[in-house]
Amino acid sequence: MNYLTFENGDKMPALGLGTWKSAKGEVYTAVKTAIEIGYRHFDCALVYGNEQEIGQAFADAMNEGTVKREDLWITSKLWNNSHEKQHILPSINTTLKDLQLDYLDLYLIHWPVALKREVAYPQTGEDMLSLTDVPLSETWAEMIVLKEMGLTRHIGVSNFSIKKLEEVTAATGVRPEVNQLELHPFLQQWPMVDYCREHGIVLTGYCPLGSSDRPANRIVDGEPKLFENEVIRTLAQARGCSAAQLMLAWAVNRGTSVIPKSVNAGRLQENLAAADIELTEQEMKTLRELDLQYRYIKGNFWCLEGSDYTLESLWDE
Repeated sequence: MNYLTFENGDKMPALGLGTWKSAKGEVYTAVKTAIEIGYRHFDCALVYGNEQEIGQAFADAMNEGTVKREDLWITSKLWNNSHEKQHILPSINTTLKDLQLDYLDLYLIHWPVALKREVAYPQTGEDMLSLTDVPLSETWAEMIVLKEMGLTRHIGVSNFSIKKLEEVTAATGVRPEVNQLELHPFLQQWPMVDYCREHGIVLTGYCPLGSSDRPANRIVDGEPKLFENEVIRTLAQARGCSAAQLMLAWAVNRGTSVIPKSVNAGRLQENLAAADIELTEQEMKTLRELDLQYRYIKGNFWCLEGSDYTLESLWDE
């Protein structure tokens, strides 16, 4: 397993288990199985609605002696309806209680989008709060406090552009340690990769295999499919691995971390093994040519009439 090292020496396994879309009743077994076969990095979020079950899996695995807390890297995220200062500490405390933990390894701002407290998912622009009224820098300042309190060892963001990374850093003097965003061969985001390398920010990629099981309203007819790409299939066949393993290995080989989701024991094992595949310089060059700058998670579900959120302001592109 490759690791990404933080300034204080903490090491995050490059490949972890994502838990978005892992249903209640399935995720407990998936997490327990993952720990048993060697996973040590788990990506969670309050909004996924399954942290209590995940927490029970962690507790049982530790009580059974399968793993120690210090062996695990556990990430969770602040949801959009908790960006206001008074809601941030209660939010991480809920997550810690549900996960049955004393601290997180990493806590992220989930999206650069603010919602009213009573709103989980917005239906109209009236459900949203402007970033003019609830600036990201103020939310980030409270994230810094959480780290100072010892509730999380590291803090970061998710779905932030370079502009937004610079904004919160300039306002607080503290740079996010991680940015989690969509990364795969069709969306390689090289300017972000280069920026994060230059500034010591760890990049974690979600939807590394295209997230074909994402909600139907986020799927576009005729969109490109990673698993149908002939270059990926040919490279995988030549190497004797699956297309999924090739794509996960690509993510690890370029120095990012990656969090594929699965609840299938065989696929969990296959995905974990991908972290140890070393691709050649030529294979990496060939895969680099597949970049389409294509987002599967477009973010347009935040761009509601009556709000000031647009795709242009969300991604700053």
